[in-house]
Amino acid sequence: MASYKQTEYEVLRRRCVALAQQGWKQVAIAQALGLTQGWVSRTLTKYHQLGQDALAWRKPPAATARLTNDQLTQLVQALDKGAEHHGFSGHVWTRPRVNEIIKRLFGVSYDPSQIGRLLKKVEWTRQRPQPKARQQDPKRVEQWRDERLADLKKSPN
Repeated sequence: MASYKQTEYEVLRRRCVALAQQGWKQVAIAQALGLTQGWVSRTLTKYHQLGQDALAWRKPPAATARLTNDQLTQLVQALDKGAEHHGFSGHVWTRPRVNEIIKRLFGVSYDPSQIGRLLKKVEWTRQRPQPKARQQDPKRVEQWRDERLADLKKSPN
């Protein structure tokens, strides 16, 4: 079957019906328009059932969401508790970790590439670890740097 744009399909459907009304057989219509006989058959069947409305192009329906809005709210609440709360080592949320939580809570699995899209939908961003610990004492770090680090750098030779 030839490659067509969305609007061209509407033109093809209308042409298909016009040729059928002129007495053309489905095989001949398919060959003339570069389509499959199945496509022509489905188009004519829809036309007979729905009339002119069947010929107009419509955006295909979106897939039904696997998680409801309430479930997404529950997911955010679970993620806000932190990765360690859910048994992961470290504080960082990764897509596979978020997917694991979704499986545990709702029995649904997503492709890891879709987890980011899902989190964006609920306006939740993965938290990145701080470059240094919040409880870090700058004076003790300086003391360690002066005393212990100097000893560690000394060569035993």
